Amino acid sequence: MAYVFAGVLIVTSIILTLLILLHRGKGGGLSTMFGGGAASTLTGSSVAEKNLDRYTILAGLLWLASIVGLGLLIKANSGS
Repeated sequence: MAYVFAGVLIVTSIILTLLILLHRGKGGGLSTMFGGGAASTLTGSSVAEKNLDRYTILAGLLWLASIVGLGLLIKANSGS
């Protein structure tokens, strides 16, 4: 089971790193290459940027859950 959590942790770490790099920075970002500068809403952020935010949050939650799960599994195994 620890291998599953470790695998999920590695995959989500890579995905999270890539998603963070896609975000728009101070002067634009990689997200503008993929249509991030296209249609805007009233708040000024594009639909692509909002979806990128959602995917980043989802990947971050999976990353956090895998860390907590791996930590609890290691703690349970070391106590017995």
